[in-house]
Amino acid sequence: MHADWIILAVFAAVYAGMALGRWPGLAVDRTGVAMIGAILLLVTGAVGGRQAYESIDFSTLAILFTLMVLSGQYAASGFFEHVADRLGRGRGTPAAVLATVIGLSGGLSALLTNDVVVWAMTPLLVAGLKRRGLDPLPYVVAIACAANAGSAATLIGNPQNLLIGQSGRLDFWHFTAVCAVPALVALGIVHAVVARSRAFRRMAARPIPAAQGPAPARTDRASLAKAILATAAILAVFTLTEERGTWSLAVAAALLVSRRHNTRRRLGEVDWPLLLLFAGLFVVTGALAHGELTARWTGDLAAAVDTRSSATLALVALAGSNTIGNVPLVMLLLSVLPDWSPASLHTLALFSTLCGNFLIVGSIANIIAVERAREQGVTVSFMDYARIGVPVTLASLAMAWGWMSYIHPLIAPMLGI
Repeated sequence: MHADWIILAVFAAVYAGMALGRWPGLAVDRTGVAMIGAILLLVTGAVGGRQAYESIDFSTLAILFTLMVLSGQYAASGFFEHVADRLGRGRGTPAAVLATVIGLSGGLSALLTNDVVVWAMTPLLVAGLKRRGLDPLPYVVAIACAANAGSAATLIGNPQNLLIGQSGRLDFWHFTAVCAVPALVALGIVHAVVARSRAFRRMAARPIPAAQGPAPARTDRASLAKAILATAAILAVFTLTEERGTWSLAVAAALLVSRRHNTRRRLGEVDWPLLLLFAGLFVVTGALAHGELTARWTGDLAAAVDTRSSATLALVALAGSNTIGNVPLVMLLLSVLPDWSPASLHTLALFSTLCGNFLIVGSIANIIAVERAREQGVTVSFMDYARIGVPVTLASLAMAWGWMSYIHPLIAPMLGI
């Protein structure tokens, strides 16, 4: 019983840190909070080394690592620079540029995970928009919202979908059949809301000239071809085998074999703090899930959070994603609540992803976009983001609730779900 109270205390401290982004008074971010919490459980004996090891979902970490290496391959080929340069040099209205930004951000995020797409594209996009005399602020919010919305379409679109897919052994193409349509509609909602925002309307009426300046280096076609083949291999892994983690690592190894790109540099592009954040949260939530007190409370919790109710999951996702964050929320729910049906897992994935657009803190992709824009001299305040993110989320969530409540029951039997 003593160990259970230690687990509860550490869990409360860790998830308070997730909600606040840090521990007050300390320069400890979310990754540090998760790692310190896991270490405290180990050194106090509340969790044994074997239990901690077994709590970590290495398959999910392996897939996320592979997607980061794959994104690095696209970056090394000059693909992201080419995309941003085309946006910065093409002619057209601000609305046309906005539609292109949203389409690219959402589409790429469905295949490369939203976090890595936002990390790579935001600074390049901001620089191109500045050269064209456009205010980057609404576009920065748009790229974050579109990355979240587009990532909802596939199991590899974002970290929480990876967790859900691994937990429920969900079929990749069944998931896409269920979630792709609401993801596409959500992208349309992002465009509609951003286009009506005050910051965007100030510049929307006038055509804009193409940007001046030197063109970036040409795209390395061989490296880009290798990235495209690796993307196809990842899709094959998710289609043909349940050993997704192992075969994903094989794809990562193939990408690292190169005569031109240094391995140390490529591994330096991997977001190791995010992987450590996952590992720490796996240990903390795993300890809570296996504690005696949790076992007693699971029935009450399951009654309070009915995983079969779309309305309940929508409220939980909206509240949880914008306090502790959507990834910690999904980890927690999967750890302590039993009996998730495929339909409930599809709903959780869709809702937790779309709710991440509500506030800056709702998604790691939002935080990355805002921070990367600040590095380029563009400040997106909490309210700047909320003026767009709140209506985007409420409209997207209402649409997704209708889809999962009325359309999903019709298509699920056809898919054999």
